[in-house]
Amino acid sequence: MRHPARLRLPFSSIAANSWKSGALALAMLAMASAAQAQQAAADGSQGEDPAAPPVAFEADGISYDDASDSVTVFGNVVMRHNGQSVRADKVIWNRKTGEVEASGSIRLVDADGNQLFAESLTLDDDLRAGAMQNMLLALREGGRLAATSGSRAPDGKVLLSNAVYSACAVEDNSGCPVNPSWRITAERVSYDETRKLIRFKGARLELFGARLLPLPGLVLTSDGRPISGFLIPDVRLSASNGVEFSQTYYKRLGNNRDLALTGYVYTEALPMISGQYRQLTSKGAYQLTGYATRSSRIPIGGAPAGSQRDFRGYLAGNGKFQLSPNWSVTASGRFASDRTFLRRYDISRDDRLRSVIEAERVDPNSYLSIAGWATQTLRVGDAQGQVPIALPVIDYRRRISDPLLGGKIELQANSLAITRSSGQDTQRAFASARWGLRRITGLGQEISFTALARGDVYNSDENNLTATAVYRGNPGWQTRGLATAAVDVQWPLVGDFLGGAQVLTPRLQVVASPNLRNLAIPNEDARAIDLEDSNLFALNRFPGYDRIEDGVRFTYGFNWQWERPGWRISTNIGQSYRLTSKPTLLPDGTGLSSSSSDIVGRTELRYKDFVRFTHRFRLDKDNFAVRRNEIDAAIGSERTYAEVGYLRLNRDISAIAEDLKDREELRVAGRVGFARYWSVFGSGVFNLTGANEDPTLTTDGFQALRTRIGVAYQDDCLDLALTWRRDFVATGDARRGNTFQLSIAVRNLGFR
Repeated sequence: MRHPARLRLPFSSIAANSWKSGALALAMLAMASAAQAQQAAADGSQGEDPAAPPVAFEADGISYDDASDSVTVFGNVVMRHNGQSVRADKVIWNRKTGEVEASGSIRLVDADGNQLFAESLTLDDDLRAGAMQNMLLALREGGRLAATSGSRAPDGKVLLSNAVYSACAVEDNSGCPVNPSWRITAERVSYDETRKLIRFKGARLELFGARLLPLPGLVLTSDGRPISGFLIPDVRLSASNGVEFSQTYYKRLGNNRDLALTGYVYTEALPMISGQYRQLTSKGAYQLTGYATRSSRIPIGGAPAGSQRDFRGYLAGNGKFQLSPNWSVTASGRFASDRTFLRRYDISRDDRLRSVIEAERVDPNSYLSIAGWATQTLRVGDAQGQVPIALPVIDYRRRISDPLLGGKIELQANSLAITRSSGQDTQRAFASARWGLRRITGLGQEISFTALARGDVYNSDENNLTATAVYRGNPGWQTRGLATAAVDVQWPLVGDFLGGAQVLTPRLQVVASPNLRNLAIPNEDARAIDLEDSNLFALNRFPGYDRIEDGVRFTYGFNWQWERPGWRISTNIGQSYRLTSKPTLLPDGTGLSSSSSDIVGRTELRYKDFVRFTHRFRLDKDNFAVRRNEIDAAIGSERTYAEVGYLRLNRDISAIAEDLKDREELRVAGRVGFARYWSVFGSGVFNLTGANEDPTLTTDGFQALRTRIGVAYQDDCLDLALTWRRDFVATGDARRGNTFQLSIAVRNLGFR
């Protein structure tokens, strides 16, 4: 059936089972069609395009007014057209003007999933909203926009008066109304359905009912995509810079790239600017970040005393690109103008900045890495000239099957070149073959066989510039060959215990290697040696390739694990024994210098997600003194919890091993939730190291490094926090003192 207006009511689109007065309704529709046909003939109308999609509808009833030429549908009315739908108690269609008036429990859903609720609503024949009263627009992304009245402008935009916007829920889980924690009030709002933009005029932010700051030029999107505009500012008070105010402008440059520019103003320092650029490409993604200012700084590390004004800044970038299914390139670079810039402006507390570039090729049976890295030290007293640059670092591995015994063979070739501007230079290359075979016996024992053969070539010069003599090696060309064989036996024993299942696994490992020329080889990557539960059964307990544990040793221990619903406990303990009593290259205090090693272990306890406890330890083999005591514990829920971390290293290692100093540290953190959305939180880091552990220290065994206390509010649409932090250690112009920060994160309005 064709009508002059674009709104068409074909019989095929009517849900017949929803009609309560079928015969009467069909008669009314027939009369309306006849009247329309007569009018069309009189006007010479040719009608609309037959291909135009009709408006399908369902209703409990329908009536026709011949005098006004209008059709009224009522009772659970549903109209659909071009991906949109309208539900109402009653809809009146004026066939002369094409105008549709809906009333009673109106809900309009557009093609993007946004929902419009109103008491009364005027639609055109494309179901586009016109005049409306007491409307609420619920955006698919979670925001809600309410207004007392609205109308459609000649350009197609919907204009709203006395509007209020918020991303907060208006009802709780019980369906009771709640006041939003924040909202935006505006004199007028313009909604562009075509561009999907919502523009506010005279907008102000209200927080808990209090009007705070104006938001000029505020623009949001109805489909949730990011757009250009200002983000919420940040306010901070610090000992180094005074009062800080920062404002970020976000610029959307395209669907795959954006830019954020931030300006910082301080009362105790010159302004600073920063920028961050991000881009997603067809091969990967990358981002670049930079900070720049000119300010006074206090040199450290032996420079003359007093302050000087310099250009200062920080550059960082990282990215990864998948060039093919096998090849990828990863890069990350960081550089600071001086050693205190990042800490003074609270950008980062890292004391080393590492830059890396790496190309990798991975397939099911081989791996190739070509990389290089450099490090900028920010530590007081470290000489940058002694920090190595590694370029290139090449590592190739291939895994093949053993056709004879059925195991796996891994071939490896590795090369490394280390350069220092004021220190020792070292080049290394080696090739190795490793064979492994794993078998399960009829009694359930797991037996693993390993064999390793490797040949090394080293070249080094200016070895005397390395302060620690045992790390230098002999200058010039040095070679080394090694062969290692190992057998590892584990026997899991399963049984019931306290309503759960337990697994007790005794373990024995035998490793044999010939005596090696370890001290003739420079040590670049195997310095931080310490016996732990994680390396107890390792083939080589040194962390790198430059040092290899030789001789014959037996390692023994067990692992016990118990589980029942909600509970899990696991513990392991072990020790090793060397057959020879000759002095080893491992320094005293590492737990490995004698024939019998120290005893190491770890215990973990977990109860659901409420309790988590981990304890690592090392006991002296002679007197059971605790040489390593490390505890990490957490108890509580996401809103209320307590965390404790404790570490004490009491190894008594001689001063020749500069990387293995003793220390003691305590970390605490906690949060207590109250009043549903509020919480108080705090944390602290404390240095408990005294002169007994480190003779270079002047502290009495308790020094607070950093503490933090704050109060926070968090609901479904707002994060608000006021934080007080105190730094107890000063470094150059990064002063110790108090920092106060107010953070506001508002959903759908940008985060800081």
